[in-house]
Amino acid sequence: MKMDSIKMKRELEKRLQRPGRTFTYDKKNDQLRIVNEETGKGITISLPGIVGKWEEQKEKAIDSVVYYVEEGLQAMVEPLKLDGHEKRIFPVIRSTSFPTSSQENVELLYDEHTAETRIYYALDLDKTYRLIDEQLLAKEGWDRNRIKEIALFNVRSLSTETKVDQVAGNTFYFLNKNDGYDASRILNESFLKEMEQKITGTMAVGVPHQDVLIIVDIQNDTGYDVLAQMMMSFFASGRVPITALSFIYENGELDPIFILGKNKKR
Repeated sequence: MKMDSIKMKRELEKRLQRPGRTFTYDKKNDQLRIVNEETGKGITISLPGIVGKWEEQKEKAIDSVVYYVEEGLQAMVEPLKLDGHEKRIFPVIRSTSFPTSSQENVELLYDEHTAETRIYYALDLDKTYRLIDEQLLAKEGWDRNRIKEIALFNVRSLSTETKVDQVAGNTFYFLNKNDGYDASRILNESFLKEMEQKITGTMAVGVPHQDVLIIVDIQNDTGYDVLAQMMMSFFASGRVPITALSFIYENGELDPIFILGKNKKR
C-alpha cells in the first residue's frame, strides 16, 4: 500500500477518535491537530515526517505516534505541580526551529545552547513529560534559575553507560537508554570531560534525535564521513529530530561542524 498524508490523516483519526476530541487538518502545513475539548489543549503532528517513518517502520511508526498523542493528551488533563516533584524535572534538547511558546501561546521556559540547539525544561510524568512554561512557573512561584539548577543536577544522575563500535579505526560511543533524555546527556559536563580523557583523536558529538547521544573518537577522514551518514540517517528516523549536524567538543565548547564529503570539513 502506498501511504500519503491524506491516508495517514485518516488512519490517525480512526485510531485516536474518542468522545470529546476534535481534529483539525492544516492543509497548507500538512499538520493534524488533536484537541481535548475539555481542556482546550491539544497536540499538533506533522504528517510528512510520519509518512516517511512509515516507509521504513510500517505499523510501528503509527503505533508510536498514537502512543505519544494518547499519553500527551492524558498528561494535559492532570494538574501539574513542581513542588514535591523536584526529582522529575529534566532538561530536554530541541532544535532552534522548535517553537518557543505552546499552542496556547504561553511562553515556554528555555535557554540558548548552541547555534543548532536549545534547552527546554520538562516535568517527567512517567510515560511522557510536559514542557514547563512561564505560566506554571508563575503559578508555583518558582524562579527560572531554580528550574535550571535542578534540571542540570538531575541529568547528571542519569546513566551514562555507552555501547561501543569500531569503524575504520574510529571509535563510536552510543548512549541510547530510551528514557526520553538521551540527548540531554550532552548537558552533563563532567561526562563529556570524562569521555574527552578517552579520546586520542578529535572528539565529535551528535544529537540527531531525542533518543540518542553519539560521541566519536575521530582518527581519520573516514570517521567524519561515517558520522555524517549516520547523523542524517538517525535524524530522519528519530521520533523527535534535533539536528543532523555534529559538534566538535574542545575546551568545554561545542562547535557545529559541516561535513561536506570526503576530506571536506568546515
